[in-house]
Amino acid sequence: MNTIVDPLSPAGQTETASLSVFYDGSCPMCRREIDFYKRRRGAHQINWVDVSEATDNVAPNLSCEAAMARFHVQTADGEVIDGGAAFAALWRELPAFRWLGHLFSVQPLKWILNKAYDLFLPLRPRIQSALFGQRSSEEPPNPKSA
Repeated sequence: MNTIVDPLSPAGQTETASLSVFYDGSCPMCRREIDFYKRRRGAHQINWVDVSEATDNVAPNLSCEAAMARFHVQTADGEVIDGGAAFAALWRELPAFRWLGHLFSVQPLKWILNKAYDLFLPLRPRIQSALFGQRSSEEPPNPKSA
């Protein structure tokens, strides 16, 4: 179970996070996208985990290396989801994107989103280099390895 501290609650009070999002905070493009989601309504109920400084597993059955190579989320019941399906899970938790999350949770759109994500991964370092003038901290990920 994922717990988060609500800064607006009395000291020491925690609540269960609906989702944990694992992201590469050393990647400027990734950080911008996550910052966008963090500003959305409902984001306070999500546990945002920057894995770029981690050295060990970031969740049960999720290594830092795997979390750096692909986008992952963990549901409140412990299920780890990656790739495009992880984005759909995140979108379902944010009211403004909930419809999109539900849409991309059904076939064939779920398959299309996952394939689009897999095609994007090898391009991420080049896109980041073009947009931000630097590469991410890791080598281009192999979409089949995670």
